[in-house]
Amino acid sequence: MRFVRRYPVIIITAVVLAGVLTLHIVGMDAVGLWIATAYVGAFVVWTIVGMVRDVLRGHVGLDILAVVAMVATLAVGEYIASLIIVLMLAGGEALEHFAGRRAKRDLSALLDRSPRIAHVLMHPLAPDSEEVRDVAVDSVSVGDTLLVRPAEIVPIDGVLLSESGEFDESSLTGESMPVARDAGGEVLSGAINGARAVRIRALRSSADSQYQQIVALVHAAEESHAPVVRLADRFAIPFTAVALVLAGTAWAISGDSTRFAEVLVLATPCPLLIAAPVAFLGGLSRAAKTGVIMKGGAVIEQLARVRSAAFDKTGTLTQGRPDLVDVRPATGIDADELLMLAASAEQYSSHVLAEGIRRAAAERGLALHRSDDASEVATNGVVAVIDGRTIVVGKPAFVTSLAPDTVRATLGTGEAAAYVAIDGRFGGVLILADAPRPEAPAVVSWLRAHGIERIMMLTGDARSTAESVAGEVGIDDVHAEVLPPEKVRLAADLRPRPMMMVGDGVNDAPVLAAADIGVAMGARGATAAGDAADVVILVDSLTKVVDAVAIGRHTLRVALTAIWIGIGLSVGLMLIAMTGIIPAVAGALVQEAVDLATILYALRALGGPSTGLVALERERTRSAVATVTDGFGGAFGPAGASAVGIEWKQRKDEP
Repeated sequence: MRFVRRYPVIIITAVVLAGVLTLHIVGMDAVGLWIATAYVGAFVVWTIVGMVRDVLRGHVGLDILAVVAMVATLAVGEYIASLIIVLMLAGGEALEHFAGRRAKRDLSALLDRSPRIAHVLMHPLAPDSEEVRDVAVDSVSVGDTLLVRPAEIVPIDGVLLSESGEFDESSLTGESMPVARDAGGEVLSGAINGARAVRIRALRSSADSQYQQIVALVHAAEESHAPVVRLADRFAIPFTAVALVLAGTAWAISGDSTRFAEVLVLATPCPLLIAAPVAFLGGLSRAAKTGVIMKGGAVIEQLARVRSAAFDKTGTLTQGRPDLVDVRPATGIDADELLMLAASAEQYSSHVLAEGIRRAAAERGLALHRSDDASEVATNGVVAVIDGRTIVVGKPAFVTSLAPDTVRATLGTGEAAAYVAIDGRFGGVLILADAPRPEAPAVVSWLRAHGIERIMMLTGDARSTAESVAGEVGIDDVHAEVLPPEKVRLAADLRPRPMMMVGDGVNDAPVLAAADIGVAMGARGATAAGDAADVVILVDSLTKVVDAVAIGRHTLRVALTAIWIGIGLSVGLMLIAMTGIIPAVAGALVQEAVDLATILYALRALGGPSTGLVALERERTRSAVATVTDGFGGAFGPAGASAVGIEWKQRKDEP
């Protein structure tokens, strides 16, 4: 019954076809002809109405071929063939739906397992009178204590209160091994609890939690219209023209109008209309399974064609977790006092350096003071009144504008500085270090080796720090100390296109939205960046950029190949049909086999070449072998020995 409700046209067409065939067998051909003509005529009118609607929306497709084929078969008396064409078109829709569900099953799985209920502990501080109440996830407030039972999905982002816990985060990160968390560790919504019940304290609301953000992104990906129709339409006009020319030529040469219908039956457009959408859905599904959410098929096509890339530094090319390595107070100021005042002010900042300063103060046992008047100047710094003193923490230019006696610090490799002013006078500098991600050099190398012609760093950090990190990861085009509007301008001017921007955090949202393809490192819940981006990486690893590009290229290649398979088989069969050896009925059945072949090929988008760390390791191995075998005339000179040594070190350091 579900099949009948979902595909009524198939059932009705099959019944009509069975009835017409019965009438044909008993010799009532005239009645069968009238029934077939009436039914197919109604179907043609319905198809033409849909075509007109598409034209009004600016979409000219391939339905004209199907309409001409149905009309032509009726005109020459091949009414059984016309019914088979209708059945084939309706069956094509069913095949597309089935293949589409197969292709996007990983996307659907994310939606189906979205947590809806949370167990809230009403009296968490009184175990003897503990009461558990089930509430909707949306009703949970930040700070509530939740009970997560064994094998349940964590409903909301929280901090683990139990001594320890083990969680399956495969749906979030793609990592198949369970992850252990200790008390105080963050547990992400969507993770599956292990064998022990645990308690967590809600850290974020449902809407801001990791899994709900993923679900929102998946909904956006499902609702966005992929360019698959437009991709097929690029072939629509020439394919239609070729089919009509071949059919007309066959008619003209043979003098038999039936030949026109026999050729057009084999030109029905199902391969172009179905195979490409299935391939793109498969690409979206495969990306989701690897921890990459793409917001529609248009993104896949852009990723496949990307020719330049720009990267933010902090949290993208680097670990995004800077640690305090030195405190340099001005004369007359105590180092611990400087750190305490700076950390107190940084309580009101969302900048990545702020977390490192606060963490350092906590590790030294410094009590932070609250402020009744604090504000953050986006991308520049924070101003707060602490114990009656005005504390400014931020970039050197910003602090200098408020404390002219500010002295610039000398920074080492990979270091960043947070400058502090106290009551309008220079207070000192806090030095933090944020190491590059270990996979960053390999990612940059892979992109450059696979057709990305220009790679740039765009960062608001100091030039010395930016150039140091860029040198370590292999980027020589560096733009440092730039504000978000400047990032947008530089990204707009970057050539060749399409251009990909990779970043994280609120300050990257404008440039991510402005890029041809915005890629957000969303593992830490960068909501603004994720909303603005076209691709969101759910795993805290830069290798997923390689995954995204590789999947995009593989998917587009499969879609185009499926289209060409359909076109090639159809044109070949039309050429054969011009000779008259393929009757219209047989041609309609053969075309259904062509549809099936192209759809099965399109499902190859669910698989593909190795990506991520596997692909990067293979790339490095090939590079090392090529260096060694480049010839005794240079490979073992200083440059050759250095290159081999670097390759060996990269592999040796990896787990």
